[in-house]
Amino acid sequence: MTAAPLRIGNASGFYGDRFDAVREMLTDGPLDILTGDYLAELTMLILGRSRLKDPARGYATTFLQQLEEGLGLAHERGVKIVANAGGLNPAALAGAVAELARKVGVPVRVAHVEGDSLPVPDGFLTANAYLGGHGIAACLRAGADVVVTGRVTDAALVTGPAAAHFGWGPDDHDALAGAVVAGHVLECGTQATGGNYSFFRGHDIRRPGFPLAEIHPDGSSVITKHDGTGGFVDVGTVTAQLLYETGGARYAGPDVTARLDTVRLTQDGPDRVRISGVGGEAPPPTLKVGLTRLGGWRNEVVFVLTGLDIEAKAQLVQDQFAQALARSRTGSPDEVRWELARTDRTDADTEETAAALLRLVVRDQDPEAVGRVVSGAAIELALGSYPGFHVTAPPGKGAPYGVFEARYVPAEDVEHVAVGPDGRRERVTPPVRTKALEEVDEPDLPEPLPAGLTQLTPLGRIAGARSGDKGGDANIGVWVRTDDAWRWLAHELTVERFQELLPETAELTVVRHVLPNLRALNFVVHGLLGEGVAAQARFDPQAKAVGEWLRSRHLPIPVTLLETTDAPEAHA
Repeated sequence: MTAAPLRIGNASGFYGDRFDAVREMLTDGPLDILTGDYLAELTMLILGRSRLKDPARGYATTFLQQLEEGLGLAHERGVKIVANAGGLNPAALAGAVAELARKVGVPVRVAHVEGDSLPVPDGFLTANAYLGGHGIAACLRAGADVVVTGRVTDAALVTGPAAAHFGWGPDDHDALAGAVVAGHVLECGTQATGGNYSFFRGHDIRRPGFPLAEIHPDGSSVITKHDGTGGFVDVGTVTAQLLYETGGARYAGPDVTARLDTVRLTQDGPDRVRISGVGGEAPPPTLKVGLTRLGGWRNEVVFVLTGLDIEAKAQLVQDQFAQALARSRTGSPDEVRWELARTDRTDADTEETAAALLRLVVRDQDPEAVGRVVSGAAIELALGSYPGFHVTAPPGKGAPYGVFEARYVPAEDVEHVAVGPDGRRERVTPPVRTKALEEVDEPDLPEPLPAGLTQLTPLGRIAGARSGDKGGDANIGVWVRTDDAWRWLAHELTVERFQELLPETAELTVVRHVLPNLRALNFVVHGLLGEGVAAQARFDPQAKAVGEWLRSRHLPIPVTLLETTDAPEAHA
């Protein structure tokens, strides 16, 4: 008799995601486990500043508010809750959840995972190791109904419950790798059900339902959603999320290294995608540690330039600002960056479409150098600069910005501890078998598509993309939906062509990874985001739209591929 799958749902992709998702996931269909991902690189900085104000905080308070109703619903339905909302203070959040349970009269057993918090080096605000799922598994085996953690990998929210349910050990690499892939698909919530999806047209994604995974004993899974909820799940939505914020074929984590080049996706019915064939290897001997610090101070002013002579108006403002800063007591900030976005149209029939935006960003270690000096200079130009002078918002006094850094420490140096509902502490030992991370050999490319007629048209006519951030690097995953399109893409979209299409990457190191099973290429652009999302170095600081920019660029695409752009998605 085949064991029933473990149904694990997600109700949060970030701190601030849809508040009602916990209730919706608990009431819209059956679940065994409900997870929530509340942490990101920027979130740790936010929680670090929160903890400075109140040492008893440092966790995601929204999670507590969601549990005011969610605890009772989960208890009635026999659903266990696992979330990393503990942030920098999982013990405090566990205590708050237990107190809430007493207040609302729900008999739940609360456990937590700790040990990710490491000694903070001088000059930094937080230092947290990325733990795996075995601490979560220990809490569930101890009888917990609610498990809260600090910094664990996003996929650990799935690997932990699956390992506890199926009895997987540290050496069950293939099963753990399958759960890692499922967890990676779930972690960003509705990005797996049509949200932020390149081929969204023709689908109703006004309010997509949150995803869930049916995990099987061998680690294979089916990604789906509750019946009757919005959005959709198909091979494309799962492919997009699978490529999100990854790199090469080896996707390393503290529990296992998953081989993304082994993943096979098949449509398993409406809103159901089966993930199978995932191979796993021993994890690296080290754990990633995320560190955050305050990097300095920044300010921003956006000038609106309307109508004629846009370039001349922009130059006038820049010249006037340079003179004003040179006359100031603090002088020019360490970094002054101007960017002109030509959003204006010729002979526009509305004022807004006749306007371009000139963005000024300044940074300095001294708050005074980016504060009143900058905002005052902007305001003082109001009656003595270009015709039609105005700004999008009143200039402010400046604000601190953060920096994220990654380091690595031996896994045995981190004390991973599961604290059970009764307060008993269980040390989680790191895996005995480890394997240093290495790049895989480049796979063979398919036979090139025969030469034929082409048409200069956007890449996005035939290719989807999803992009995101990892520290100061950006990743852009690109995939196609047919074998012939893959034969063309694999040879056409080289690193050189990629840099030609995205000139901002031309002077940076770009690495291309080939994933034939997914008909996908994954590009990692090193340094595109400067010091990371918290530093707000770019107009798009998390590289969320770089993939869509790439899709908008024109290439000579074979006409035969354009004739089959509506072909159904199916992977062998």
